[in-house]
Amino acid sequence: MRLRPRLRHLLAGFALLSMLVIGLSCQAQPSAQTQRVAMSDGVNLATDIYLPEKGQPPFPTILLRTPYNKNGNGRIAAAVAPYGYALVVQDMRGRFASEGDHSIIFGNDGIGGQHQDGHDTIAWIAKQKWSNGQVITYGQSALGIAQNMAAPGAPAALKGQVVGVAFSDYYHQAAYQGGVWRKELLEGWLKQTKMEEVNLPTFLKHTTYDNFWKGLNAEAHADEVDAPGVFTGGWYDIFIQGTINSFVEINSRGGPDARGKCFLVIAPTAHGSFNEAIVYPNVAKSPINIAAPMNILEHWRGKPNKEVSSLKPVHYYVMGDCATPDAPGNFWRSADSWPPPAKLTPYYLHADRSLSVEVPQGDDTLSYKFDPLNPVPTRGGQNLLIPKGPMDQRPVESRGDVLLFTSEPLDEPLEVTGRITASLFVSSDCPDTDFTVKLSDVHPDGKSLLVTDGIRRASLRNGYEKHEPLVVGEVYELEVDLWSTSLVFNKGHRIRVAVSSSNSPRFEPNPNTGDPHPIPGKSRVATNTVHLSSMRPSRIVLPIFKDAGVSLKETAPD
Repeated sequence: MRLRPRLRHLLAGFALLSMLVIGLSCQAQPSAQTQRVAMSDGVNLATDIYLPEKGQPPFPTILLRTPYNKNGNGRIAAAVAPYGYALVVQDMRGRFASEGDHSIIFGNDGIGGQHQDGHDTIAWIAKQKWSNGQVITYGQSALGIAQNMAAPGAPAALKGQVVGVAFSDYYHQAAYQGGVWRKELLEGWLKQTKMEEVNLPTFLKHTTYDNFWKGLNAEAHADEVDAPGVFTGGWYDIFIQGTINSFVEINSRGGPDARGKCFLVIAPTAHGSFNEAIVYPNVAKSPINIAAPMNILEHWRGKPNKEVSSLKPVHYYVMGDCATPDAPGNFWRSADSWPPPAKLTPYYLHADRSLSVEVPQGDDTLSYKFDPLNPVPTRGGQNLLIPKGPMDQRPVESRGDVLLFTSEPLDEPLEVTGRITASLFVSSDCPDTDFTVKLSDVHPDGKSLLVTDGIRRASLRNGYEKHEPLVVGEVYELEVDLWSTSLVFNKGHRIRVAVSSSNSPRFEPNPNTGDPHPIPGKSRVATNTVHLSSMRPSRIVLPIFKDAGVSLKETAPD
């Protein structure tokens, strides 16, 4: 079960505790004791245990549960040992040396599923003679997802979690964003990890938010989480909204040991390296060490310190124009909550292809042909295995099936921070289709850098539990969620919204037939129309940051 080079490279970019292990390569690394830990159904999971060579047990424990092979974590063990931690690393069910079946992946860890391997493992650690009964879970990406799934209802031994770049809601954030299959992400990942059997056909079968997916929504069980967490993400990460939602829900609805005790940290990063290099100043000045917040872990284990006690809960990087010296933005801001104060401001789409705060007059429309066999190619964004980040959109903006709406150059810098939505009034001559919305920052030289984007399946316009075919000639209001961002559009820049119906392979193209997935030889070309009038004002709603006394060039005061 070997990982392909591209995925190995990706995982290397998420090396746990990377800031701690620098310089440890020449030091002796402890060896692991491997045990087969029985779950409640009798299935044994291969588990490596690293105990500190110095000090006497019992020890607090850092737990990593992974689908990527538990072997070779001696460097991490050596990094945490000086703090007095044991390290436990476990192959998840059906992966590498563990018994059982990996299906459904992440469905075996907790939140009331048939198996609760995360809960069983935490309880097992707490019973060991070398354990002091305190467990902190740790990990990014798949390792973070496993934590999210295990946290609700976990044993009292769970004292904290450090969750990086992980979804909290399988359906809406990983499988069917906006009701559309995230083909590149989930299909690509399952195939690369050789877990497509059972998992992939099952996910493709469940196209609506049904009981299957409701059973995989950790976010809905935030009130059952009773351990604090540090939730870290990136503005171009594939699961950025999941990171934010985990923090917001647990910090506000969690148990007494979680509520009001969590942290959120968002950097200008993606799930791996950007494909078009952008150097953001001051990234290393994060108030919390994203890779290794050891001071917070120590705080959780009963060693309080003033530094952690004085930390604000929210820390996020405000992106800006990196090509212009002294441009506003490009700093860290700390806040008491998320989202920060903002004025929700609609920017309307006009028939002359302009974008402004003025409500359109008249009764105009713009139409285009969407051919699922010739979809708009993906260029950057929140991707996993293909180019990602704020890439220039000009190569796809000239297509006839892309509608562009661009503002006048800004007279002053404008900060957009928070969740972004678009409301489109649309119609189609097909029983189903999709609508995509992209937000871009257009620089004075014409470069159109992607900020964020979203998609929505028209047949799921009234909710995600039931497909409702479109009626030819009827106009529908469709909300498109572009998730969240924080960016200062510099003076002289323009704001651009691009509307289309495809973004492939990021999302699977809609066949326009009413079928939930494409069927070979069966597709239709759709004529899709966006309505632009005072009665049907298609628009994007931008959260314009509002906080008197906070500069766009400086961090917020404590």
